[in-house]
Amino acid sequence: MKIFFKWLNRFVTAVLFVLLIGLGFLVFSSKLSGGEPNVFGYQLKTVLSGSMEPEFKTGSVIAVKPIDGEERQQLKVGDVITFMESDDKLITHRIIEVKETGAGIVYTTKGDNNNAPDSNPVLAENVVAVYSGFTIPYLGYISEFSQSKNGIIALLIVPGFLLIGYSGITIWRAFHELEKEKKKAEVEMPKTS
Repeated sequence: MKIFFKWLNRFVTAVLFVLLIGLGFLVFSSKLSGGEPNVFGYQLKTVLSGSMEPEFKTGSVIAVKPIDGEERQQLKVGDVITFMESDDKLITHRIIEVKETGAGIVYTTKGDNNNAPDSNPVLAENVVAVYSGFTIPYLGYISEFSQSKNGIIALLIVPGFLLIGYSGITIWRAFHELEKEKKKAEVEMPKTS
C-alpha cells in the first residue's frame, strides 16, 4: 500500500507541475504575441463566430500556418485561409473562387455556414495564413480567459499555490515518517548502563 501512495504522490506532483508549465506557456505566449500563442511555427487562433461551422465550432482553437508572398499566389479553391479584413480584424473562411486581375490574384471567400460569399474579395497580399486542419474544440474559451487578469490569477497563481501546498504536505509527510522511524528505532534499541 505504501508503494501505491508513493507512486500516486509522484503522479499527482508530475500532473500539477505539467499543468502549471502548460498553463504558464499558454498565458505568457498569449501575452508576448499580443493575442493567440504560437506553437512550432503555427499560430493558434480562437474561433469567435459560427461562420465556419461545422468545420470548426465557436470557441475552438485552430492552428494556422503563416504564409509568405509566393505561397499566397498558389492557394486554390477549397483552402481555408486567414486574411486581414481591416487593420485589426482577421477572418478565417474558405476560398470558393480564384481570379487573376490587374491588381493580382483575388480570392472570393465564404464561411461554410454563411448563405452568401463575403462581400469583399480578398487580395492575395492580405492572406496571412492557411488553416492546417488541426482544431481543438472549446479551448478558445480558455485562451481568451487566460488573457484577462482573472485568467492569469486562475491559471497561473492558483495552480502555483496548489503545487506549493502539495509540496509542503509531501515534505511534512516525509518528516513525519522520519520521526516515526526515529522513535521506532529508539524503542527497539536496548538501553545500556
